[in-house]
Amino acid sequence: FLVMFLFLQNFRATVITTMTVPVVLLGTFGILAAFGFSINTLTMFGMVLAIGLLVDDAIVVVENVERVMSEEGLSPKEATKKSMGQIQGALVGIALVLSAVLLPMAFFSGSTGVIYKQFSITIVSAMALSVLVALIFTPALCATMLKPIPKGEHGTPKRGFFGWFNRNFDRGVRSYERGVGNMLSNKAPYLLAYLIILVGMIWLFTRIPTAFLPEEDQGVLFAQVQTPAGSSAQRTQVVVDEMREFLLRPTKDGGEGDAVASVFTVTGFNFAGRGQSSGMAFIMLKPWGERNADNSVFKLAARAQQHFFTFRDAMVFAFAPPAVLELGNATGFDVFLQDRAGIGHDKLMEARNQFLGMAAQSKILSQVRPNGLNDEPQYQLEIDDEKASALGVTLTDINNTLSIALGSSYVNDFIDRGRVKKVYVQGQPGARMSPEDVKKWYVRNSAGTMVPFSAFAKGEWIYGAPKLSRYNGVEAMEILGAPAPGYSTGEAMAEVEALAKKLPAGVGISWTGLSYEERLSGSQAPALYALSLLMVFLCLAALYESWSIPIAVMLVVPLGIIGALMATSLRGLSNDVYFQVGLLTTIGLAAKNAILIVEFAKELHEQGRSLRDAAIEACRMRLRPIIMTSLAFVLGVVPLAISTGAGSGSQHAIGTGVIGGMLTATILAIFWVPLFFVTVSAIGQRKTADQDAAIEPSKEAG
Repeated sequence: FLVMFLFLQNFRATVITTMTVPVVLLGTFGILAAFGFSINTLTMFGMVLAIGLLVDDAIVVVENVERVMSEEGLSPKEATKKSMGQIQGALVGIALVLSAVLLPMAFFSGSTGVIYKQFSITIVSAMALSVLVALIFTPALCATMLKPIPKGEHGTPKRGFFGWFNRNFDRGVRSYERGVGNMLSNKAPYLLAYLIILVGMIWLFTRIPTAFLPEEDQGVLFAQVQTPAGSSAQRTQVVVDEMREFLLRPTKDGGEGDAVASVFTVTGFNFAGRGQSSGMAFIMLKPWGERNADNSVFKLAARAQQHFFTFRDAMVFAFAPPAVLELGNATGFDVFLQDRAGIGHDKLMEARNQFLGMAAQSKILSQVRPNGLNDEPQYQLEIDDEKASALGVTLTDINNTLSIALGSSYVNDFIDRGRVKKVYVQGQPGARMSPEDVKKWYVRNSAGTMVPFSAFAKGEWIYGAPKLSRYNGVEAMEILGAPAPGYSTGEAMAEVEALAKKLPAGVGISWTGLSYEERLSGSQAPALYALSLLMVFLCLAALYESWSIPIAVMLVVPLGIIGALMATSLRGLSNDVYFQVGLLTTIGLAAKNAILIVEFAKELHEQGRSLRDAAIEACRMRLRPIIMTSLAFVLGVVPLAISTGAGSGSQHAIGTGVIGGMLTATILAIFWVPLFFVTVSAIGQRKTADQDAAIEPSKEAG
């Protein structure tokens, strides 16, 4: 509102542009309900971007109506009619471009498709309704609410702050016109500078680390405990208690109590498996308002991990949950080492230990750990089928005896004081404590005689896996890890693939969880960019019935992308799914600014002006709405870029990229758009003239 009032300097005009927001948002909520979407983080991000976009259309209409009244002295109704004849093509073009950029996102599959679809439907529906409102509702308000403006005055002569602002802005417009004129007179240096920007954009694309989703501080931390194989539950509980005591101890005493609200611990289970040697802690942090930046979940996890490394009789790992809990248990990467050639369990364990050793020496990886239980001592009982058969004992009888002796067996129910209770038969503890207890067991044979279990069975101690771990149908070992500070998950995954190539033949890797989705989204991104750019080009070609004008508009896109890449790189963020959404939005916004200038330059050129004069005049006429709409959009997105607390990671990814892209798309595009328009149009006219010259002699000869 403040930006619009600063530039329009007319309360009625500002109210007209503001009134479009609730109308469009109401319709957008209806469309979201029709598609079955809820009000969630993704749709709200889309709404924030959409609000900045939908105000643009109303600003363009109102500003142009006031300009026509000021320059030609027409009444509000007549000025509105003439203004809409000038800009309705640009409004439709902007809507088509933004829809063409974002609509292909709605048709992608997988987890990324779910994220893309909600953004796409939200922004495209808001844009479509915004254009309808700008073509129907806003002109009606302009014709009825605006006051006539005397010819030659943009409203009443302003004094004070507005007068100072107008004088400085007009001085800036004149300097801008001279700058555009100089660029059009000396095209070569600026076209060379554009090529340098293009090369820089490609270089930045390769330098920015990749990721799937940004890490989020959800106020929750996990800690996984694994004591040596065969440890008792009491020994595991001692480690769990020591871990809990450290987390709840006040910070002044060397603990983390200032950040931790509560700790819930479990023994006998963790994400690696079940057993007496397993333990787990679910750590709830205090609300964000009670924690400072040093007590974020990631810094807390790093400090806790340093303390847990001092535990000598257990492995304890502290880690934050992933941004999408349904896609894994921890942030970082998730990979399976697979036995693809049938090399056997022992060889696969050796390969796993070799991989863990190499990962420990890598500067790119941290907290690399097996997410499974180690091999442990097992007592293997071998049954001699022939002896058992000769003694009249069946395998069913042997299995029943083992089940009762080592475990338990359900017999029946009985009623005790009105309640139904179950009856189980089970061996006494003293008869199942050691391997020698096998000699105490007897099995009744077919003749009714009790046969000693040792007569047909013998046992031995072996090492074996406590659970069967397979992935995609083959034996596999799961390994979790995280990138070291300063590195992204994409770089960590590339390092894992490099280390995997050094493993013995027959051992391969397969990504799962968030890592699999990251690989999938990375392969989809080029297709998404290419499809969006193609759709924009075809829509512009159909709208303007020309190949040259779409090319002039499309050449502006790198000027916006370079800003998004620079802002993301300077802030140390990654090229993730949310950044890609912001990048596509930036492409649409860069094309929007170009359309506003090209549309007017094309009309002025068709009225008989030269390409150079038409471009300069179009720049003068459209600079104010371009600056106004861009500034309103950037300030509307600033809260995303500086947000804290829940969801701030994804908000930073979107806000930072969009703000950086919008700034360069505005500052650079207003100078390079007229250059592209004049250059491309001149080439198109030259080709047309050459074709006409080639056709003319053939007519004379005929």
